[in-house]
Amino acid sequence: MSSRCEGIFTVRAELGLHARPAGLFVARASRFSAQIEVARADADPEWVDGRSILSLLSLAAGTGTRLRIRAEGADAAEAVEALGRLLEQPGESQEPAAGGGAAG
Repeated sequence: MSSRCEGIFTVRAELGLHARPAGLFVARASRFSAQIEVARADADPEWVDGRSILSLLSLAAGTGTRLRIRAEGADAAEAVEALGRLLEQPGESQEPAAGGGAAG
């Protein structure tokens, strides 16, 4: 069963949605089967692919920017919730590295 979900979230990262948080967003979005799109909430929506780092960077979303995330598919609600939480984490959010240790 396909469902549709949408939410508005605020970018909380210190430097906005720059390369590192956008990369994390894309990596997390890729875990879901739902189609994911993102747009600025404060303008006439120009939707971009939530799995494209270049598309996300084109939104020029600085700290405090409100973004709209919409998803369509079996896990749409889970995708919107997880991606919204990622956007609303303050500071530089980082996913744990695979393997769990630092190379020395």
